[in-house]
Amino acid sequence: MNYRKLGRTGFEISEIGYGAWGIGGSIWIGAKDDESQKALHRAIDLGLNFIDTALAYGDGHSEVLVGDVVRRRSERIYVASKVPPKNMLWPARPGIPLSQTFPYDYVTRCVDRSLKNLKFDTIDLMQFHVWNPDWNESDDWKRAVEDLKRAGKVRHFGISINDYQPDSVLATLRLGLIDAVQVIYNIFDPRAQDNLFPLCRELDIGVIARVPLDEGGLTGKIKPGVTFPAGDFRTRYFKDDRPQQVFDHVSQIEQAVGEEYLPIAELALRFCLSAPEVSTVIPGMRSVRNAELNMAVSDKGPLPADVLAKLSEHRWLRDFYVRPA
Repeated sequence: MNYRKLGRTGFEISEIGYGAWGIGGSIWIGAKDDESQKALHRAIDLGLNFIDTALAYGDGHSEVLVGDVVRRRSERIYVASKVPPKNMLWPARPGIPLSQTFPYDYVTRCVDRSLKNLKFDTIDLMQFHVWNPDWNESDDWKRAVEDLKRAGKVRHFGISINDYQPDSVLATLRLGLIDAVQVIYNIFDPRAQDNLFPLCRELDIGVIARVPLDEGGLTGKIKPGVTFPAGDFRTRYFKDDRPQQVFDHVSQIEQAVGEEYLPIAELALRFCLSAPEVSTVIPGMRSVRNAELNMAVSDKGPLPADVLAKLSEHRWLRDFYVRPA
């Protein structure tokens, strides 16, 4: 496992981190707590030391599982969590004031809940789970950041950027209060590299690459006729003819790069790690087998320039999340 700095936090974190959304027990259906924790333990055995969870993942269940694993380990493991918006709307809606999403008292209560779930005294990185640049000049979130850090409850603050809106935090980052960003970055949607990554490099802000496998689209497992458990969000994400679309796009990528750089999931993770601004990439890993496969990718190193050039021809900009307006 190789390690990179999480920006100016100074944390040396594993290139492959653990995305803990899928183990929360809701939205992603089918996770079993014992298997999820075995996968997380195995990933740590193989060098992983960064876990990203959130209060909203199973109403804190993901945090509980993560905290239980981390407390059983002797290694230094960095944990990031997130404050959900008070109105529980993802992504942040235009025109909604900060008072309905991240008022001061609400943010501090959420941090206390996360600390209780994790059974920690301090959270390494707390993130706002959505963002709207209209809130830049509001004082509540700034006071919350400063007071929680002063109280020793949070070491650093970050923002989990709205889906497919990487430029929405550019002005916010220049305010100097945010130390890390989490952003969708994958072969299909690499837009974060256009404007966000250069600014993060300039300001020494850590980058957490999320959805590297496009919710499964870049694993090679999404094909016509694919099904998911009842209630699983992927039933919506890959609805109608979308599995065929995904299959076609993945097939084109596989043909372009050749067998040497496959399977596609490995290619997708190496793509993310080829950006020097990326501190860590956080795939979900609900099985020991997936943990072992993903951990091994770090040893492969970045992709060659000619492969990256081929992948640049396969941008596919769309939003499959299908959230109501």
